[in-house]
Amino acid sequence: MKARAIRGTALSVVGFGGGQVIRLISNLILTRILFPEAFGLMALVQIVVTGLEMFSDMGIHPAIIQSKNGEDRDFLNTAWTMQIIRGLFLWLIACLIATPAAQFYGQDALIQMIPVLAFTTVISSFRSTNYSLASRRLTLGRVTAVELIAQVAGTIILILMALWLQSVWALVIGSLIGVTIHTMLTHLILDGGRNKLAWSKPAAWEIFHFGKFIVISTIAGYLVNQGDRLILGKYVSLEELAIFTIAFLFGSLPLTLAIQLNSRVLIPLFKQRPPAESENNFRKIRRARLLLLLGFLVISTTLSLLGEDLIEVLYDPRYYSAGPMLVLLSLSVIPALLLDGYKGVLLANGNSRDFTIIIVISAVVKTVLLVVMIQKFGIVGAIIAPFLSELVTYPLLVHYIRPYRGWHPGLDVLLLSIGVAIMALALWLSPAANELLVTALRGV
Repeated sequence: MKARAIRGTALSVVGFGGGQVIRLISNLILTRILFPEAFGLMALVQIVVTGLEMFSDMGIHPAIIQSKNGEDRDFLNTAWTMQIIRGLFLWLIACLIATPAAQFYGQDALIQMIPVLAFTTVISSFRSTNYSLASRRLTLGRVTAVELIAQVAGTIILILMALWLQSVWALVIGSLIGVTIHTMLTHLILDGGRNKLAWSKPAAWEIFHFGKFIVISTIAGYLVNQGDRLILGKYVSLEELAIFTIAFLFGSLPLTLAIQLNSRVLIPLFKQRPPAESENNFRKIRRARLLLLLGFLVISTTLSLLGEDLIEVLYDPRYYSAGPMLVLLSLSVIPALLLDGYKGVLLANGNSRDFTIIIVISAVVKTVLLVVMIQKFGIVGAIIAPFLSELVTYPLLVHYIRPYRGWHPGLDVLLLSIGVAIMALALWLSPAANELLVTALRGV
């Protein structure tokens, strides 16, 4: 188990790092081919489509990981069938909400773009359940290969489409083709049986019973992870949203990696080595979490110290204002980096109810803070609100994970202290980020 956990972590880091390099190269090329407003418009479309996906997530992936029937073919085929039904339903909903979304954001192009991009939900719903089985078994080599191959192919197609069409539609069509490639590869490369349409009432009921709270938690999770851009899109121009999105691309890297590793490594470890079962398990889980968190902090520190230079080296002057935003964003995610893994304790024990309570309350707190702070402080408000919401909801998180011996208070104090020191150093070394923060808070 230790060897698989280490190998799974290494493969996830390699896959994540490779994927982010590919994503960066794609972004750098596309920003020189297309105009900034195109990326702002695409950000709005992705916000809406991602929201639809989150609003109907039945928790099929974690259900396969934690269920005692997760290896059973009837269970897996039923999960696959439910996944496809959900994808078709999502696309129909996208077609219905396209016009209201266009009116809300004042962008008529969304009427056509949302239904087209939302068809990715149908395509991805055919993804093989072997993808989830690989996470359950901590055998992530081929999963990493699938993701990297699909991303390389998708990036090449995106660039070719941009050169050909010279419009935001290149991003939409390229995304469709990229998702198609990924879905096909999950069937062609990953180990395991082939899926077929099937329906087992016991399996469907188990997935539904587990996922009924996940649906609510993922709606709330959408607000937690996407709420800043969802609300910002209403208050700032497409160009400003595009610049914020570029800063977010880099600033969210540590948290994106943390969420991925927590899902692929920590949840399976919590499941197979419950810390409440023995002192040995508790120590090993704490050590694994410490090693992961130190790695996340190193990445966040690097981005906060080099963020401005990074933007100026990689992008043309139209995007330079993303530099100070990147510094602040890389600092604001530190509390989330340290605390996100705790939620896996509940999912690993099949407690989706308490997990949902935490996510819903977190979403309410963060959304309220975002609305208030964006109206008062603009983009800086969108950066600060997530930071504050994590600190406010921390006591609630502790309350729910303590019965499973999942809380490491000494580790939290140590790492949060390191985080505060990193913030102070980064703001001292970045006058532009410091000025952006102070100016916004003063209301100038």
